[in-house]
Amino acid sequence: MTAAPNLVNAPEFTVSELSSALKRTVEDRFGHVRVRGEISGFRGPHSSGHCYFALKDESAKIEAVIWKFAHARMRFKPQEGLEVIATGKLTTYPNSSKYQIVIDSLEPAGVGALMALMEERKKKLAAEGLFDEARKQLLPWLPEVIGVVTSPTGAVIRDILHRLEDRFPRRVLVWPVKVQGDGSAEQVAAAIRGFNALPEGGRIPRPDLLIVARGGGSLEDLWSFNEEIVVRAAAESHIPLISAVGHETDITLIDFVADKRAPTPTAAAEMAVPVRSELFVEVTALARRTMVCWQRGQEARRNELRAAARALPAANELLAIPRQRLDHLAAGLPRGLKANTHAHFRRFAASSSRLTIGVLRGQVAHARQRLTVSGERITLSARSLLHRRQERFSGLEIRLKASKLANAKAQRNAIARDLERTHRLAERARRALVTTLQRLEARVAHRSQLLSALSYRGVLARGFALVRDAQGHAIHAAAAIGPNAGLSIEFADGRVSATANADQPAATASPESEPKPQPREAKPAAPKRVTKPVDQGSLF
Repeated sequence: MTAAPNLVNAPEFTVSELSSALKRTVEDRFGHVRVRGEISGFRGPHSSGHCYFALKDESAKIEAVIWKFAHARMRFKPQEGLEVIATGKLTTYPNSSKYQIVIDSLEPAGVGALMALMEERKKKLAAEGLFDEARKQLLPWLPEVIGVVTSPTGAVIRDILHRLEDRFPRRVLVWPVKVQGDGSAEQVAAAIRGFNALPEGGRIPRPDLLIVARGGGSLEDLWSFNEEIVVRAAAESHIPLISAVGHETDITLIDFVADKRAPTPTAAAEMAVPVRSELFVEVTALARRTMVCWQRGQEARRNELRAAARALPAANELLAIPRQRLDHLAAGLPRGLKANTHAHFRRFAASSSRLTIGVLRGQVAHARQRLTVSGERITLSARSLLHRRQERFSGLEIRLKASKLANAKAQRNAIARDLERTHRLAERARRALVTTLQRLEARVAHRSQLLSALSYRGVLARGFALVRDAQGHAIHAAAAIGPNAGLSIEFADGRVSATANADQPAATASPESEPKPQPREAKPAAPKRVTKPVDQGSLF
């Protein structure tokens, strides 16, 4: 019975207020936590880019969420069934009255989880064909420019440069990157793609060979080279690539997709270029062998030429038949010339027999007749054409005159219509001006009457006076007038000057003579508004 009044006085919460209070309590108490558990219910990122799943162990489960921007910068991505260590903060989801962890970073729990993840990623990439031998490129025998992707401060780059200097000095371009920690995988992938994006013949030469190198370390230290972004960047490289990550016993996924795997960075430098001194010896031996082969070839060709020269017949024997043929043809040449001359003479005689005076005169007469007929036809054609042109110009002249008359008539009609319209508009403008002037005169008369009604001179005409001081300012109270002050009193019919009399003080009424104020009837007091006391306290 005593608990009922206490419950009545207890503060009332809305559901939203209670949810907000619980949310603040949980977030203040567990602002930053690390939770170890197995990922359950992960189906990949939502369409919005956020990830929703649960972390569980053998006896409990907690909902988890990774926002889109946090998931994008995570080096280790969540996968179903992996045991991970999640770092984030606890919060509540008021719509379903449950608490959850908002994860900021994610890392695998132990080497076993990393190995399982690596094997699963290896199977996935192998199924895509990224590890096929058919995709691998041959290394250039002697590259002009070598690109190295590694840390600029480690011993790896010094070992590579020293080994290249010993074997065969080449131009080396170093793309400095982080080889461990957050963001290292993105930097390595960007370096590989950056070398491939260099234009051939540009200010910065495009490498003929790439070396991705890093010193030895644990699986966690080398994990950047197991990331998909690095493996895919190496697979997309059009420049042959050597993987030199870790020691000989260290295996990373980039080793499977690279065109060549080196057990150490020094071995990668040895694979990149041959030994210069050995090349000198080999080139000298090849030059000596080439000279010996050339000498032997020359001697063999000389012997062949001598044998062929001995087998050839004498020059007189080769020219005997052509000389006999020339003599025979020279003997028959005079007869041929005479026969050709007679043939041309007969053709000329046949043509000249047909060219008589009568034939020429007939041809000339025929040509003259054709010329006369053509001249008459041209004259008739010219007259006909001139007649047609005259008829056409006559018709055009008639149409032009008719069109000119019609156009002049239309213009006169238009001018008459415009003149009539101008008269109408002038009449309307005159009437509008008269109306406007009448309205303005009425408004001026009304304002004059209003000014006369509001002027103080009307008040003076009713028997009042206006008192001014020496400066011409109106005086509104007797206390503002000093002794012997000059005054100007304005009446309705003029002004009068006066001086204030300071000898007789102003009569003050005694307190006894003052009329006592009549007691007013007491108005009934308005009922006071009763406010209900609120004693619920403050939730915040």
